Amino acid sequence: MTNHKLPKVTCIARARIPTVRGPDIFLHLYQNDVDNKEHLAIVFGEDIRSRSLFRYRANDTQHSRMVRGAYVGRLFPGRTEADRDTKLDMKLTFDASGELEVCPETTWCKKQTLVRIHSECYTGETAWSARCDCGEQFDRAGHLISVAEEDGVVGGAGHGIIVYLRQEGRGIGLGEKLKAYNLQDLGADTVQANLLLKHPADARDFSIGRAILIDLGIEEVRLLTNNPDKVREVECPPTLHCVERVPMVPLSWTTEGEGIKSPEVNNYLVTKIERMGHLLQKPLRLHRRGSAPPLEMNTLG
Repeated sequence: MTNHKLPKVTCIARARIPTVRGPDIFLHLYQNDVDNKEHLAIVFGEDIRSRSLFRYRANDTQHSRMVRGAYVGRLFPGRTEADRDTKLDMKLTFDASGELEVCPETTWCKKQTLVRIHSECYTGETAWSARCDCGEQFDRAGHLISVAEEDGVVGGAGHGIIVYLRQEGRGIGLGEKLKAYNLQDLGADTVQANLLLKHPADARDFSIGRAILIDLGIEEVRLLTNNPDKVREVECPPTLHCVERVPMVPLSWTTEGEGIKSPEVNNYLVTKIERMGHLLQKPLRLHRRGSAPPLEMNTLG
């Protein structure tokens, strides 16, 4: 679902997260004026700064700024200033209205940034589901942002963003998604299942993701996606522009012994390509599988 209005987003907290894969990430929690969900930005690079988080607020103290994550450099026991890291010799400056003054030495700016706009998928990311490749795409995005280059793909070399939107089941919610899974086992594809449940084929709104990227000071995006809708939705001229689409090719298509292999994920990918126009080159071996005939669209009345 396209929403051309730019929502108002506010980053309310940021914290450093050491990871099992190497680089630290900085997890940003956002509120907005569109829904009551807390969306996230997983940020690789301490110098990618949320303008709403770092903006001075009423009754701000250096301690309160550190506690919400509006600090430069790295926190350490005994630190007393948020705006200056004495150990790393880094300092932030602000204008008279309390807005962050962007300095290339301390804040990421005017650079192409590797970005993934990712919708929450509890089943694929947490419950080991082989119905979709969402968990694989999430992990792959984090890896590509971390490395300088891999298999001819230029990575983020430690700078990039995964915007994590709470839009489970292409926007229909987890309960309805589980019903859709049952319809898929009865023979529907992912698009048909949503329609049978009286939902759009894709009810997601990426405008909050666009607003989060702008709040983080991103101007030129290298977008990790196969979805042409995301390429269109990330555009917000003259502030934000997609300069490159970086394909997310399933690992099972490219790397022997890796990736997700199941009849369900095959059907899922076929539907994305044939019904939703995703920009993937389908391998010859990939075809729809399943013994049940497709459900009629009036099955549920």
